[in-house]
Amino acid sequence: MKINIFKQKINIRDLKSLTNMKNINKSILFVVIIFACSFLNTANAQDTGLLTLDRIYNSNEFRQEGLPQVRWVDGGEAYTSLERSTSIQGGRDIIRHETKSGNKEVLVSASSLVPKGESKPLSISNYIWSSDRTYLMIFTNTVKVWRQNTKGDYWVLNLSSGELKQLGGKAPESSLMFCKFSPDSKKVGYVSEHNIYVENLESAKIIALTNDGSVTTINGTFDWVYEEEFGCRDGFRWSPDSKSIAFWQLDATGIRDFYMINNTDSLYPFIIPVQYPKVGMSNSAAKIGVSPATGGTITWMKIKGDPRNNYLPRLEWAASSEELLIQQLNRLQNTNNLLLANKSSGEIKTILVEKDEAWLDAVDDLKWMDNGNSFTWVSERDGWRHVFLVSV
Repeated sequence: MKINIFKQKINIRDLKSLTNMKNINKSILFVVIIFACSFLNTANAQDTGLLTLDRIYNSNEFRQEGLPQVRWVDGGEAYTSLERSTSIQGGRDIIRHETKSGNKEVLVSASSLVPKGESKPLSISNYIWSSDRTYLMIFTNTVKVWRQNTKGDYWVLNLSSGELKQLGGKAPESSLMFCKFSPDSKKVGYVSEHNIYVENLESAKIIALTNDGSVTTINGTFDWVYEEEFGCRDGFRWSPDSKSIAFWQLDATGIRDFYMINNTDSLYPFIIPVQYPKVGMSNSAAKIGVSPATGGTITWMKIKGDPRNNYLPRLEWAASSEELLIQQLNRLQNTNNLLLANKSSGEIKTILVEKDEAWLDAVDDLKWMDNGNSFTWVSERDGWRHVFLVSV
């Protein structure tokens, strides 16, 4: 087979022209690519309709708007709320609003909430006024326990002197729970590491009301079951005269751990032990005690029944500082015994028994009437929800 090879002489000028044309085409292509990239970036930057993971999880864009933290003051003539500070970046002022006129003024500025030696004000998760409005309590640096952020740091601002100080003494960071003023505004009580403490606001002296707190002995707060079943978290109550504190103590001895696997918070998964009694297994045993606010001997209420097969989901002071009102539910949660307890002797008197063939909820809207001689009780004992008046 004969193969003919086509040969053509190429002029040097034609070769240079072809090379120049290729260079021009490359330049045009480069400009087009740059323009296209610029256009795409601009389009993405302006496309606010594009839903991204960053927009969903790393911004507040889709956070539900709610009512700001409002506190009524001056007998309802005014209320306070948190508003973004216009003078300190990242800070929030506490504003007083007059109910009738709508006029408002800065009651506590963010500049008043800058700790000594710091340059930024405290981040406010919650704020509480003392009853006489001489102190302001700030809850900050919070940590979640089960479902809610109930651990953190507490600071108190003296509204007369302007002094801002942290509560808790040498307690670990973010370890205080449920801090609240005594009714006379002279002390605060709080829980730290399963023990209850009282701190004097003037002297900063701290008194431990309990010292046996541990993983299995829980003072002033609750285990998983009480939070899950009854929404119980805050486990102590100041008496109206500020002289005593009533509290729950749970004995979780023998409660086995349920291991939860955490696959998201680190590169390697790890287990989280949770004290969790399964169906038919033993519950924590709950009891209620009263301690003097100055410390000393604890009086335990003499509540009948097996503490591991009965719950104590509600506790409050009666219309005086001498008696407690306690609700006791059986494990089936279809019988609620309402108990009146003497704080000094611990003696118990049953004043009402509520029963249902199915189940009962603890009563949360009990109101005292007639100078403490009677109270309201919500019941569905006849199949319909009614409010009853119960005499003590």
